[in-house]
Amino acid sequence: MVALSVGVVGISYGALGRDMGLDFWQVVLLAGTVLGAASELLFINVIGTGGSPVVAVLAGLMVNSRNLAYAVGAGKFLPSGWRTALGAHLVNDESVAMALAKEDKEKQRATFWLVGLGILVAWPGGAALGAWLGSVVSPTALGLDAAFPALLLCMAAKPLRNKTTLLAAIIGAIFTLVASPFVPAGLAPVLALLGVGVVYLGSKRRTRVSA
Repeated sequence: MVALSVGVVGISYGALGRDMGLDFWQVVLLAGTVLGAASELLFINVIGTGGSPVVAVLAGLMVNSRNLAYAVGAGKFLPSGWRTALGAHLVNDESVAMALAKEDKEKQRATFWLVGLGILVAWPGGAALGAWLGSVVSPTALGLDAAFPALLLCMAAKPLRNKTTLLAAIIGAIFTLVASPFVPAGLAPVLALLGVGVVYLGSKRRTRVSA
């Protein structure tokens, strides 16, 4: 079910990638090498809105930096050797979350490989299907253009219940809105990350005062 869901989002990504001007092979190659839905969708949206490729890459890297934390969790049950390199490529939200939900290391390892390899097939496969559909019919006609904001909303819904996270998001949104008329296309959403810095510095200052 996890791989199937990822494949459906992959269809949206592939169709949008073609609509944004990417070639079929570029869409599929990006899907297979990056293997990160949110970062790839953000990348093609920055490119599609006229943003700089450098900004698009930096934005994608920032979004995918969360995999560093996932890698720490996965390192506890992944074997050493050549399989570690493949395992690193399969580290993502779904594979690590499903694995860590299991009780022992053997089950964690088996679940990680099952989900990770499933996504490795489903995501590029869905992207290829979406890229083909995107060359035949507009993503807007299929409603696929709504998949990206829907995905981000689903990812953000639970974390935003935390007051600190919500405050950082609000401050980041203000930075984005204020900066949008003055910065190159695609850079304004990246500046939203300043909200995290403001909240972090504020919390550090409160800690020193209370101490």
